[in-house]
Amino acid sequence: MKLKEIEFNDQSAERIYKDYLYRIRKEVKGLNQQNQDEILMELNSHIYENLQEHSTGNEVEKLLNILEKLGRPEEILKPLVADKKLAEATKTFNPIHVFKALLLNLTNGISYIIFFILYLFLSGFVFLIGAKIWNPSQVGFFYKPGKVFIIGLSKGLVNPVDELLGNWFIPAMVVSAVALYLIITLLLKLKRTINK
Repeated sequence: MKLKEIEFNDQSAERIYKDYLYRIRKEVKGLNQQNQDEILMELNSHIYENLQEHSTGNEVEKLLNILEKLGRPEEILKPLVADKKLAEATKTFNPIHVFKALLLNLTNGISYIIFFILYLFLSGFVFLIGAKIWNPSQVGFFYKPGKVFIIGLSKGLVNPVDELLGNWFIPAMVVSAVALYLIITLLLKLKRTINK
């Protein structure tokens, strides 16, 4: 559905209104088009209804009063955009969207900080895959009962013979990273659902 802009007789009121819409669009531009349109139409509808309630008087004054009550888009839309972005991210499982959504939600509670740290932990798997390619003899899954248990870089602490996975280390890390990513994202989705 296309936004139908409110028409004003006063050019100053129209400029103020269009500037407010521009600021809303700027704040929601990181969301998908449907969410952008939904937020824009909701706020536009609120402005229109309030203008209809106060049909007499100066348009500029009425509009400024309504916008003042609504608040600055930069402030009022932050939590809404963060929540919508999180919903988009957990729906698509896109890692870039998840990362952006978590960055937007970092100030919304300690649980989001924990999720952010868990996702950063996943980057360690990518590092291990690269390290295994770079230095195959010292990176892997080293295990000797009662003595050594290392997943990662051994730095010469153990004998390369004690590496159990060998060429299977990289596929094991890829599978582990994907599985953990899916689990963490599903937990994030569950947390968001519970908060609703």
